[in-house]
Amino acid sequence: MAKKVCLITGVGPGTGASLARRFMRGGYQIAMLARDKERLRELEGEIEHSKGFVCDVSDEAAVTNVVDSVVSELGQPEILIHNAVGAVFGNFMEIAPADLNSNFQTNVMGLCYLSRLLAPAMIAAGSGAIIASGNTSALRGKANFAGFAPTKAAQRIFAESLARELGPKGIHVAYILIDAVIDLKWTREWFPDKPDEYFIQPDDIAETTYQVAHQPRSAWSFNVEVRPFGEHW
Repeated sequence: MAKKVCLITGVGPGTGASLARRFMRGGYQIAMLARDKERLRELEGEIEHSKGFVCDVSDEAAVTNVVDSVVSELGQPEILIHNAVGAVFGNFMEIAPADLNSNFQTNVMGLCYLSRLLAPAMIAAGSGAIIASGNTSALRGKANFAGFAPTKAAQRIFAESLARELGPKGIHVAYILIDAVIDLKWTREWFPDKPDEYFIQPDDIAETTYQVAHQPRSAWSFNVEVRPFGEHW
């Protein structure tokens, strides 16, 4: 019997790789999407039942082509996790307007393109899950987040529209809001004096995401917030 397929965007060494590992352990074949071909090849060697597909999710034609390849090579995805993120920071006078648009294309339009391509088969099957990984910027716009927060807020609202449309058709749509600094090599370099408990672990984000994707239909969540126990909020 063929394995179920989970398509994950933005697969890098942090949250994306953790998501791929967790869903692989749950019995899924993993379609890993990212722009970095070498990184994908390395992860293919580390994660069983995974295959990398080079794709810029802000490019509609590229997304269409890669989804065709995923379906042809692995099968129709039952779960979509949009983890890719476009991020440029600075106040509204510092950022280039094009940066705001670029972030929007990745964070919102990427989710739009993928959902339009994958939802029809989920609707036909009467089941499936679409999950977007977000962060605190989806709820508030700080001064230096003018090029980023508007796109994450739009992403959350777009996902909510999907949830209201697709939920009655059997597809669970959820938004995982990460209110924390993710524990990565570069974030450790940014915050060298912070203790371990300051950071959220990619594996723990992946575990929560897996559980949300498999919630019983009588108790689905949409807005799911995750943060370390010591986070101020």
